[in-house]
Amino acid sequence: MKLSIIIPVFNEEKTILKVLDKVSKLKIPGWEKEIIIVDDCSTDNTKEIIKRLAVSGKQLVKIFHGKNSGKGAAIKTGIEKAGGTHIIIQDADLEYTPEDIKKLAFLVGKYPEAAVYGSRFLGKYHSTIFGHKFGNQFLTQLTNFLYHSQLSDMETCYKLIPRKFFETVKINSQRFDFEPEITAKLLKRGIKIVEVPISYTKRGFSEGKKIKWWRDGFWAVLALLRYRFNQFDNW
Repeated sequence: MKLSIIIPVFNEEKTILKVLDKVSKLKIPGWEKEIIIVDDCSTDNTKEIIKRLAVSGKQLVKIFHGKNSGKGAAIKTGIEKAGGTHIIIQDADLEYTPEDIKKLAFLVGKYPEAAVYGSRFLGKYHSTIFGHKFGNQFLTQLTNFLYHSQLSDMETCYKLIPRKFFETVKINSQRFDFEPEITAKLLKRGIKIVEVPISYTKRGFSEGKKIKWWRDGFWAVLALLRYRFNQFDNW
């Protein structure tokens, strides 16, 4: 099996090298891996840092957007270039721990047709921003209500999904509504989602945090409603 690790990045000059170092050193028994970095037209020094990158002995794909189009757009670009049997997203900051990816990959052997989510709320969740934690839990409970699921963390970045799933759906989201769209389409197709605990340390806005609950949460709610009640979810 081969894992495509997609890293969407926008203005992360302080963390991109640290994240890439951790991801490139990641060894998953029984898996090959490739790293796909998609720079979404960064305006700081991130783009130049990525251009100079060389990861010895690892497959590294570097893609640069000509204009800023959003996290979802960067992920879609990465998916189009992915050559793995499975895909996972790695944020370019240090909120998630790449070593936890091994926990998700391990469960693929037990649930080969399932999607595996890394749940922050089943693991060690560290955050000083109450609104974000509350918002994530609200969106998860709304997902469970609308789709009759039993998830603990719908908004998690760590979603390890078979590549063939993306060959059967059209992804519409350009920004942070990517997470609810993917989850909705997995659940509507009856694809099992299993969860594993992961660790998580949220950074604040002063450290470069971009998602804003009052704006991105609104669009996430609309996405959950949209894909629940429209039978044509491939448009």
